[in-house]
Parts: sequence; C-alpha cells; structure tokens
Amino acid sequence: MSEAKEKLRVDKYLWAIRLFKTRSLASDACDKGKVKMQGISLKPSKTVNIGDEYEVKTEAKKWVIKVTGLLHARAAYSEAIHHYIDITPAEETERLKSLAASFSTGKRQSKIGRPTKKERRGLNDFLDL
Repeated sequence: MSEAKEKLRVDKYLWAIRLFKTRSLASDACDKGKVKMQGISLKPSKTVNIGDEYEVKTEAKKWVIKVTGLLHARAAYSEAIHHYIDITPAEETERLKSLAASFSTGKRQSKIGRPTKKERRGLNDFLDL
C-alpha cells in the first residue's frame, strides 16, 4: 500500500466500522467532543493507529473500542466488526438492556387486547350481528 493509503482519519474510520451512519455525523461527533482518546477530545483529522482505544458517544450507546485493523472504506457489518474490539464496560451494556426492556413501541402485541378490524368482522359473522 502507498503511504497516503496508510493514514486514516478517525471520522472516516468510525464511519467505516458503522458506529455512525454518515461520515459527517462522525465528524460532528468529533467536533462536539464525543470522541475521546485517554480522556482527550479528538479532532476529525486525527490519524488512527492499530491498538488505539477510543471512547465514542453515539445517540444510542457509549462505546469503548480498541482498533484491531484499519478499514478505509465502509463495509458490511459482518466485515466491519473484525476491525475493532468492543471493550465497553458491563455497566453500560446492562443499562442499555434495562432501557430496551422498558421501551414500548406503542403497537399492541399479537393476540392481546382489542380485536383488529378483520377479527371483529369474523366475530360479527360468527355471532350473527
């Protein structure tokens, strides 16, 4: 690989490993201080090296990752997960699980509650109403 290909910006890396949906979101997170290395906020242009550990706050989760490989272009999730190790503390993972358990989408669960319009028609036909 050429020397230019070896350097990889942190915003591009976080986008490539799919922590952020767009590269501009990754860059904005860096600018807002949501990407840190050893407690120090990073600029989007910071070069990524294998072995670096980053603390990344996304909308959904606070990640702690260790870089195991450089990924220069966005890849499928199954490929991207081989380029970092998630070393997020267990407390954060447990907090997310408890939030997910209490979250409700507002949709009723199947076969519970009021009948659907189709089910009501069937009941009306059955009861001869």
